[in-house]
Amino acid sequence: MDYKYTSRSENDTMELAENIESEKFSGMVICLDGELGSGKTVFVKGFAKSLGISENITSPTFNIVKEYENGEMKLNHMDVYRLEESDSASTIAFNDYFNSDSVTIIEWSEMIKDKLPDERLEIKFKVIDENTRVIVLQPYGQKYEDLVNYVL
Repeated sequence: MDYKYTSRSENDTMELAENIESEKFSGMVICLDGELGSGKTVFVKGFAKSLGISENITSPTFNIVKEYENGEMKLNHMDVYRLEESDSASTIAFNDYFNSDSVTIIEWSEMIKDKLPDERLEIKFKVIDENTRVIVLQPYGQKYEDLVNYVL
């Protein structure tokens, strides 16, 4: 089942991320998709802020993965937009991230759809106008379903 949330500002998007963070669990995987400028990195900033991470959060486009360890739980922030199909299996041990004691958030996750765990939270951002986004949350697995029901 899909759940819709309308964000009317960056603060709304950050608040949604903070609410999801409040229900975090070890091994959580959040997949973010949407066009450039739709709010994916803003969501990560809100999540990281709520985790207590003080570093400036930017999209890890050229690093693929940035690991933040100075919060209450480790955050792995991936941006797989520039990942070549042939690179994805050999250069990044996705399962090591997905099966860790941390939270992993992936921007442009549709690029590695076949590598994603069966249980995850997919969040799609759709731009309506300069400030408004429709955010569609699609949980896969009972714990993600429970999380979305609690947060929304």
